[in-house]
Amino acid sequence: MKITRFKCRLIHLPGGTLTPQPKGVPVQSHYFVALELGTDVGIEGIGITSCGDVLAGALKVAVDTLAGLTIGMDPLRIEAILAKLRGAAVGAGPGGIFTTAVAAIDIALWDIRGKAFGQPVWKLAGGHRERVPVYASGALMRHFPVAHNAKTAALLKKMGWKQMKTQLGAPAGQSWTPGEEVDRIARVRAAAGDDIDLMCDINQIWSVHRALDVGRRIAFANLYWLEDVVAHDDYPGLGRVNAELQTPIAGGEYVYGEVPFRHMIEAHSVDIIMIDILRSGGVSGWLKTAHMAQAFNLPVVSHLAPELQVHLVAALPNGLTVEYMPWSVGLYEEVPVMKDGMISPPMKPGFGLKFDRKALKKYGVA
Repeated sequence: MKITRFKCRLIHLPGGTLTPQPKGVPVQSHYFVALELGTDVGIEGIGITSCGDVLAGALKVAVDTLAGLTIGMDPLRIEAILAKLRGAAVGAGPGGIFTTAVAAIDIALWDIRGKAFGQPVWKLAGGHRERVPVYASGALMRHFPVAHNAKTAALLKKMGWKQMKTQLGAPAGQSWTPGEEVDRIARVRAAAGDDIDLMCDINQIWSVHRALDVGRRIAFANLYWLEDVVAHDDYPGLGRVNAELQTPIAGGEYVYGEVPFRHMIEAHSVDIIMIDILRSGGVSGWLKTAHMAQAFNLPVVSHLAPELQVHLVAALPNGLTVEYMPWSVGLYEEVPVMKDGMISPPMKPGFGLKFDRKALKKYGVA
């Protein structure tokens, strides 16, 4: 089997939400690069990637260029293809646009592998279990009024979500006192109830001292985890916060490839490893990081792209939960959905996904 063709599109997709947003707050849209890799036996794999708005066009060019280098290669020899791409783009370094561009190709290659063997990716990658926990994300944002977040937390619980994530750390241009941060988490926890797993994302806003101060004050909330509490590459700072707080610390979404995770683990920076399938370079990089985490008895969770990452969290015994942020689901005809707080990967070969051709046509910009 050989790769014979590819097609790459830049898509500007309207934002997806789990619950209504506050009045006057626009729903954020997102750019995605959608890739199709074709073979000489008629099997086609699909993949996606994204890097935000400003460099979305440059990312498409990178995917186009790298995908062109795979023509004539055996799609089942994934590591050989990745080695060729790394060698060709060695001057670009191991992170950034190169890694996110490779992710689209690697995802498509795993989709081809699954279809070639008639198996879903989650089975090929390990097949540990058929259902995994899933949490609601993106509905309880820091720039939403706290009254809205409290109301929405109760709504999410009514909808059947058993895990949900909110945020602390003031939005850009604002300043919150520690007391205001405590009040925000207290009101969301009260609305959700004690039987809900409540996570909280800081998105690197806090300093180490702020993280320790507020982290101690909100211990009453019994958070499932605090996420990205300080700068992602401040491994000693993260390690200090992790050592001094009782609340588990999660992190990893901001790093590229598997090497930074080694540094993170060596510094005892986090209790929970969060892996982004795009920034890790696709399925192959995701699994390498997850296996490394398993060797240190650390659980792994996903970041974004739930329709893809449900396969990976389900594949391994240290897969903990899937983040359900519905930004990319509009690219597909059908995606896995939450039921009673759980989500199941498709049983169809590959990722079990098909691009929604109408959506690609309607929202395609290049």
